[in-house]
Amino acid sequence: MHSHSHGASHRHSHGDGASSRIAWAFFLNAGFALIEFIGGMLTNSTAIMADAVHDLGDSLAIALAWGLAKLSNTPSSSTFSYGYRRFSLLGALFNGVILILGSGWVLSHAIPRLYNPVMPDTAGMFVLAVFGVLVNGFAAYKLGQGSTQNERMLNWHLLEDVLGWVAVMLVSMTLMFVDWPILDPILSIAFTLFILLNVLRQLWKTLRLFLQATPEELNIPDISASLQALPGVAGVHHVQLWSLDGEQHVLTAHVVLIENADVERQSQLKQQIAEALRPYGLAYTTIEFEFAGETCRDHMPWD
Repeated sequence: MHSHSHGASHRHSHGDGASSRIAWAFFLNAGFALIEFIGGMLTNSTAIMADAVHDLGDSLAIALAWGLAKLSNTPSSSTFSYGYRRFSLLGALFNGVILILGSGWVLSHAIPRLYNPVMPDTAGMFVLAVFGVLVNGFAAYKLGQGSTQNERMLNWHLLEDVLGWVAVMLVSMTLMFVDWPILDPILSIAFTLFILLNVLRQLWKTLRLFLQATPEELNIPDISASLQALPGVAGVHHVQLWSLDGEQHVLTAHVVLIENADVERQSQLKQQIAEALRPYGLAYTTIEFEFAGETCRDHMPWD
């Protein structure tokens, strides 16, 4: 028994939407990174220059994610029988690593400024900060409409940028009235640590998917119980559950029948199994029937 809960046309439009949203984020981020470099030199602000380098790294990460998102929409082949959905997951992994490295770079520049703060051009900082919040906020809004793991990871890139510019805006407004340049590195360190914590959590979730762990929202005992409760089912074993990309989940299982069933009864049972599994939102299911007294041909080393 093999079933799909999503049609090919749905997956195609879903992939196209993700690719379009990531493209928006790339062009906005790359264009603004160039403006930041110029603005950082004009305002003599190391915080803005640091954010410019960070945004440049974000742009490279988003470009990679964009390419992988388009590749993930490629139909399945004899080499990649489940399609290329996991390539999008690969993009999320790369982006998580890049964001961690970028956060480390920001911290390495912000911490020394605690001991040697520099007063920047506050008016210029404020103008760039307003522009930064608007540009990165719009890009984050576009990606926020998506639901892929790749888009979630990229959204943390953009959220970090938005929070960074909010910090720059608050610092520039404060420095217009008081001589406290140390506020700049303090706020930069605070928001970077906040984002870093969330990125590590997302990265762990991505690694779990790579290692084919059971999706967090699903539970194998619950699924086994749903199958076991069906009339004519004597037992359920070899239940394997994993996810292709954090959205499309795959299930395989062996179902032992109480008695040998004819073709008509097997067909009815397939429909009953499909209904029992429907609430779990599985994209691919493969169920093998075993008859009473039959020896299971699959023997797992951990059984």
